[in-house]
Amino acid sequence: MIRIIDIDKWQEIFDSIRRHKLRTFLTALSVWWGIFMLIILWGAGKGLQNSAEHGFKDDAINSIWLRPSQTTLPHRGLPPGRRLKFNEEDYNLLKNEVEGVEHLTGRFYLSGNSNIIYKNKDHNFDIRSVHPAHQFLEKSILVEGRFINEFDIEEERKVCIIGDLVKEAIFEKEDALGKYIRIKNVDFQVVGIYTDEGHEREREKVYLPITTSQKAFSTGSEIHQLIFTMNTTSLAESQEIEQAVRSKMAIRHKFDIKDRNAISIRNLFENYNEFQTVFSFIQGFIWFVGIGSIIAGVIGISNIMLIVVKDRTREIGVRKAIGATPYSIISMIVQEAILITSVAGYIGMITGVGLIYTIRSIMDKYKIETEFFRDPEVNFSVVLTALVLLILSGAIAGLIPAIQASRIHPVKAMKS
Repeated sequence: MIRIIDIDKWQEIFDSIRRHKLRTFLTALSVWWGIFMLIILWGAGKGLQNSAEHGFKDDAINSIWLRPSQTTLPHRGLPPGRRLKFNEEDYNLLKNEVEGVEHLTGRFYLSGNSNIIYKNKDHNFDIRSVHPAHQFLEKSILVEGRFINEFDIEEERKVCIIGDLVKEAIFEKEDALGKYIRIKNVDFQVVGIYTDEGHEREREKVYLPITTSQKAFSTGSEIHQLIFTMNTTSLAESQEIEQAVRSKMAIRHKFDIKDRNAISIRNLFENYNEFQTVFSFIQGFIWFVGIGSIIAGVIGISNIMLIVVKDRTREIGVRKAIGATPYSIISMIVQEAILITSVAGYIGMITGVGLIYTIRSIMDKYKIETEFFRDPEVNFSVVLTALVLLILSGAIAGLIPAIQASRIHPVKAMKS
């Protein structure tokens, strides 16, 4: 008997939906739109976040980057406009006098034409002259051989480490280790090949020992840039280290510590935390808009159930007159609300997830890379949680009209 009653109940639910197709469709559309927009916004937000995080993959996050510039304030009788330069003494100052410095490297860039020659063929790649700790700053992953070491620095060895894309371009299918390439009429032996998880351009570099480049291509110990990691994961401590560096550099190079333009200092740890804060706000906004859309759909469900109750007042009165319990009336209305919400929400989830991963597959297939959008994705636990909440909200939305229907007096209902 229970099975027959259940079948009858569902037949009535589907009959009600068929008799109000347009109204049901518009209500389901609002629910579909809510869950669909939540998924699309979430996927787009993750695409933006992945793109920004990918930019941090090239470098150590807990690092500070220094580059000398030009003074803009007078200081103790010295005029503004002085051009500052780093050298080996600045490297030693950071290494020995600043607490919290972990891995430290300088960078020296070659000026003019620095083409790489191998077997009478020219190749143009970026050349960086560095200290051994540079491997930790750029997160270089060795594929073959080794990286620059302290013996290379002390003995000013003519060796080099090349990116895997450099190896493919210059040596093609040849073994590169032990071979010599010529840079500005100086031969360097390839002792290592590396790769990088960041941008492709980071795999197109050639690294030389900084002391070798200073001696072969310069007249002194000039360093164009200083970079170091910090042995801290605290933003406040990283800012203290940054201030200590600025203070010591101001004393050494005789500039006003308030002159922020004299030395460019980039605290990557601070930048990363700012980025995380921004994306926390973005995710909050996405949830706000998505949940707002879902609430609008739930309100639509509640409204249509109220109309359904009004349209079926006589029918409900007859059911109560022949013995229908308030529970059976409530369950019928609530089940209809859950059915509409579940079907519309599920379709919204499928179409939203399908669109996000279709876009991703197209980007992967045609190798489309953009600076601001990369690998959009959907967190399925978040999507399923949103869908469950949507169904529960649909049940609650149908509960109020259902309770109202269960309180209808049979005689008054049949006279309406």
